[in-house]
Amino acid sequence: MATDMKHYKSNSMLYLDGVSVSFDGFKALNSLSFVVEPGELRAIIGPNGAGKTTMMDIITGKTRPDSGDVFFNGVIDLTKKDEADIAQLGIGRKFQKPTVFESHTVWDNLELALDRKRTVFGTLFYQLSGEDRDRIEDILETVRLTARKDDFAANLSHGQKQWLEIGMLLAQDPKLLLVDEPVAGMTDAETAETAILLRKIAETRSVVVVEHDMGFIRDLGVKVTCLAEGSVLAEGSIDFVSNDPAVIENYLGR
Repeated sequence: MATDMKHYKSNSMLYLDGVSVSFDGFKALNSLSFVVEPGELRAIIGPNGAGKTTMMDIITGKTRPDSGDVFFNGVIDLTKKDEADIAQLGIGRKFQKPTVFESHTVWDNLELALDRKRTVFGTLFYQLSGEDRDRIEDILETVRLTARKDDFAANLSHGQKQWLEIGMLLAQDPKLLLVDEPVAGMTDAETAETAILLRKIAETRSVVVVEHDMGFIRDLGVKVTCLAEGSVLAEGSIDFVSNDPAVIENYLGR
């Protein structure tokens, strides 16, 4: 495995090798290794306590691993960077609960997200360029909110707020998007639409989705990594992983 992993590193978007971290003696990650390619959409599943959130925390610099390698874009050692640096490098993270500016319109939310690289003073006096406008229009189309662009975010459905937040991350043009349980609380129609939306986004960047909804994972139709007790239990297509006896016992049988 070690030689294979080294070969993958230089061509990968995200590379974890032998990553371990303990909290008060509990091993949250136990020699976790996996690779995400450029332009890959990957699904991560596993029971609660499998290490999914800790993995995201390590990738985004919120938690430091005790041991192991974490590389972004083949060459950048994420264990040496802080959260702000990592966000600037082009790693965006969407948490489970959507955090949008409810009292602003959908358009304004995207404009504010676009402006995050500017100072507050600069933002106050900044006029949107034509390029920025085109960018926002494109994002609105991608996240299915063109018709709602002048509505207040507070008036969106739960699913649409999730899409808006994904749009706000896209406004920052990340190379890698980490998305935590995007379809929790969504209607069936929104869930199906979210699979299409994430596949579209993954045409131009890498996306890692942590999710419990197996129907949604099946809709995504991508490689699945199942974690348990802080390491990879199985990896492959949803059918391959679903038929793995260890996965059935650790996760699906529950």
